[in-house]
Amino acid sequence: MEKPVIHIKPPSRLSLGFKELWQYRELFYFFTWRDIKVKYKQTYLGVIWALLQPLGMMLIFTFLFSKTWPINTGDIKYPVFVLSGLICWNLFSSSVSHAGESMVQNANIIKKIYFPRLIIPCSAMLVALFDFLIAFAIFIILCFVMQQPPSWTAILYFPAGIVMSLLSAAGLGLLLAALNVKFRDFRYALPFLLQVLFFASQVIYPLQSVQQSLFKYLLAINPMNAAIELFRAPLSNISPDMTIIAIGTGSSVSLLIIGLLYFRKTEAYFADLA
Repeated sequence: MEKPVIHIKPPSRLSLGFKELWQYRELFYFFTWRDIKVKYKQTYLGVIWALLQPLGMMLIFTFLFSKTWPINTGDIKYPVFVLSGLICWNLFSSSVSHAGESMVQNANIIKKIYFPRLIIPCSAMLVALFDFLIAFAIFIILCFVMQQPPSWTAILYFPAGIVMSLLSAAGLGLLLAALNVKFRDFRYALPFLLQVLFFASQVIYPLQSVQQSLFKYLLAINPMNAAIELFRAPLSNISPDMTIIAIGTGSSVSLLIIGLLYFRKTEAYFADLA
């Protein structure tokens, strides 16, 4: 009598699979901790590298745009203004980059065993969040050094800006992770895409400085403008632009739905194509 053959495969129907993700929650820890150790292994400065990039860029932009080509940032001092934008942007950029490459980098594991594939790009984003938390601590210190402490509304606005950055990164990262498995051209297009999005985000300039209303609202489709708008709100006496936030939120949610559904629809073929 032949032994029965058991095929382990993801559910045939399209679902978000959050219950299954919870069952494999220990893998989140494993993949995240593994990626953090690999990232900083054999580095002399270790996690300090998570601080050097935003601080270095802040100094460069401060010298250029506050001394040479002044930019009106209202009542927010320019070093605080630009660092707040940079740490949000780095969270988004690192999350998208790591998530977009994650499926190809873990091809050997994907081909051997089954587990919820969403764990791989999601754990890659947690590594970016780890770097963000280190840079965020330095940002808070800079706010007090520059005598511009955040208001009490930071309890709401800071988490909202972080969540918006992660949701935006999740949508784009999941979409690119799935596309990159089949079309490797996207791994070469990704740096260019992120560069375009950087200059379309209000990292080094306020979106309110854009004179043409139509162009400003076109830029607001970039969800990172809404995330940065929320994150900077406790630093200013001016209320955040709710139109920009509403447009960015709609864009972020739409991107997340598209990326998540496309990822779930194509993940059954990852082991064959990776």
